[in-house]
Amino acid sequence: MLDNGLWDIYALKYADRNARTRSDSFIGDDHPAAPHGMDYFVWVLCNGSRQILVDTGYDAAEAARRNRPILRDPVAALQALTIDAARIDTVIITHLHYDHAGGLDRYPAATFHLQASEMAFATGPCMCDPDLRAPFTADHVCDMVRHVYSGRVVFHQGAAEVAPGVTVHRVGGHSSGLQAVRVMTPGGPVCLASDAAHYYENFEAGKLFPIVFDRAEMRRGFDLIRTLAGDPARVIPGHDPLVRERFPAIGTSGFVWKLS
Repeated sequence: MLDNGLWDIYALKYADRNARTRSDSFIGDDHPAAPHGMDYFVWVLCNGSRQILVDTGYDAAEAARRNRPILRDPVAALQALTIDAARIDTVIITHLHYDHAGGLDRYPAATFHLQASEMAFATGPCMCDPDLRAPFTADHVCDMVRHVYSGRVVFHQGAAEVAPGVTVHRVGGHSSGLQAVRVMTPGGPVCLASDAAHYYENFEAGKLFPIVFDRAEMRRGFDLIRTLAGDPARVIPGHDPLVRERFPAIGTSGFVWKLS
């Protein structure tokens, strides 16, 4: 555990989908039928006695609705770091897609940090388009609206500080208000890209992910996340199984990795 604005970062894997192909991950790929798996993570930032959760994943009910089973409940996964979800006071939601913003009611002490443009997108006329609407779950969005009315949401418009050493940055592209998180660590800044880059290959080779609201913003986002990290090796993509190869596992649980 650290202090003075430096943070440890942990990735917690809660689900995967291995019956996918490269066409599900990259627009115009040369080998579209080749297998291409996906991991699902939430991230925890630790500084002294304080923890910040980045994204909340989805629960068993959502897994059943979408036929996308989870390996472990994200709230239960937090216990591997001896973190009680009921005591977390700060949650950053990178965007409101179902796999990043489920179970918001399970963090009763939390204030949620969200881009204002993401809330406008998820509750506005774009949701009349079935393709744009598909990655959202109405119950999740309504949960966030309820948190707005109870005074538990902080809206950001672009770059903002959440805590010393932790900033959010609107990227857009994949979803209108998608935000990345820049975290200061002992090894330098780390960029949790979330879905600004699902995979290393997205930003390393400039390949767009098929779920895209604005292609130009997605391309600019690849440059932004590299800039935020200062070193491409310190960009953490949102869904890449390679994260589990490039960073050390913590303990024997088999689902926690230390990123800093």
